[in-house]
Amino acid sequence: MITVENLTKRYGTFTAVDDISFTARPGTVTGFLGPNGAGKSTAMRMMTALTPPTSGRATILGRDYKSLPNPARHVGVMLDAAAQHPGRTGKEVLHLIGMQIGASRARVEQSLQLVGLTDAESKRRVRNYSLGMRQRLGLAGALMGDPQVLILDEPANGLDPQGIHWMRQLLRAYADQGGTVLLSSHLLHEVQIIADELVMIGRGKIVAQGSKAELLGASGTRVASLDNAALAAALRRRDLEVSADASGLVVRAEAETVGRIALDAGVVLTDLRSSSAEGLEEMFLALTADDARVAA
Repeated sequence: MITVENLTKRYGTFTAVDDISFTARPGTVTGFLGPNGAGKSTAMRMMTALTPPTSGRATILGRDYKSLPNPARHVGVMLDAAAQHPGRTGKEVLHLIGMQIGASRARVEQSLQLVGLTDAESKRRVRNYSLGMRQRLGLAGALMGDPQVLILDEPANGLDPQGIHWMRQLLRAYADQGGTVLLSSHLLHEVQIIADELVMIGRGKIVAQGSKAELLGASGTRVASLDNAALAAALRRRDLEVSADASGLVVRAEAETVGRIALDAGVVLTDLRSSSAEGLEEMFLALTADDARVAA
């Protein structure tokens, strides 16, 4: 389990992470989402004792990261897959990790198999690795200690579609066996598929958190008709919250309820679907609009 309590990091007058609190539980994958510069990486660095917090605390398995005996045996961390010695082979990188944490030589081979790096690939110099191969090697390093917790920053970066599918299956299986996974990613579709819990951060603050079902299901129903004004009036007469945009109406109600009201009002529908079908991307863009780097 990872518990973050009022975690804050300031650099002079700039607040990178602003009083965030959340929990990542065993048996779940928690997606940690936010635009570039939102504070995700800084928060993860504080969790793993690489950056001291200004205030607040993060604990892993009930203890500060530094107070864990042989931390890599309990927590697998991948924050920068590119931070590997280019002149060493992949196998040498893992052997060195194994020596540092007291893992057996057999664990090197097991970790390579887990991440899909062949024996021939493991004997190549890291400088000759593609970005995707570096990601696999970084994950192998995180898994060397057979940890209970994984903290991964953009683990699918550089992977091809097949690799992303493989990563999804690996992390899902890890969580299903009782492990705790916290991952940041900009691949929103992949997070939507794999994550059980979501934590969204913008400008250092948490803007939304909860289960995927709660967050995506709270959007209501999107509907369009041949007479949106008449439909909106009929919905409001039933005391439902209705808003309009260029593509139709968004109603805080189940799709079945909206459809029945439209039928009673004699309004022909041209579109009716749960807003959650539009997925994580729409919610992410709406909640992090203040951090957008492009004009509306």
